[in-house]
Amino acid sequence: MAKILVVEDEKPINDLITMNLKLVGHDFLKSFDGSSALSVLEREEVDLILLDVMLPGLDGYEVMRRIRHLNVPVIFITAKDSLADRITGFELGADDYIIKPFEILEMLARINVALRRSTKEQAGWSLDGVEVRLAERQVYKHGQAVELTAREFELLEVLIQNRNIALSREKLLELAWGYDFEGETRTVDVHIRQLRRKLGWQDRIKTIFKLGYRLEAPGEA
Repeated sequence: MAKILVVEDEKPINDLITMNLKLVGHDFLKSFDGSSALSVLEREEVDLILLDVMLPGLDGYEVMRRIRHLNVPVIFITAKDSLADRITGFELGADDYIIKPFEILEMLARINVALRRSTKEQAGWSLDGVEVRLAERQVYKHGQAVELTAREFELLEVLIQNRNIALSREKLLELAWGYDFEGETRTVDVHIRQLRRKLGWQDRIKTIFKLGYRLEAPGEA
């Protein structure tokens, strides 16, 4: 997927973020202050930066000022939640602004949105002979085109972006189709059955008891 630089001075938070990035298939680099982040960016190309604002030495805003020319998507992650702070972040060119404390699933979803806007996003993904071309919205199984409805593809995209993570039916509704209608979770079950049948992923899309589903790609965990 993507290479992401995590700039966060609190080690437990940094570890939590990078653990979940690894879980869904991203590569990552760690930095714990602004100066070291700049050093990393001098020698490494990254696809996205998660940047804390309150850092030792150079704060996140100053780091952002110095890296704007790189044109790398940046998501601020910070406890500074005032309107003025958010405006400052966006005026500096940030793609998004996440307030602590935050849910990991929300962070991953926002990362996916930022990567989709970036020209560096990887266009495809494959598993068990199934090739999913995300940019083209096409799916092939052993070289043969698989016909998916728009909703089936949107659900598949969410499962891939959040692979190895158990997602509730409600969260799948929200992430795939942008709504959370009570009583409509049967829609997810129907589309999951169709994806399993069409892709041959009966053993890949696991049912999580009393919760929802998980796409298992153990080689990337």
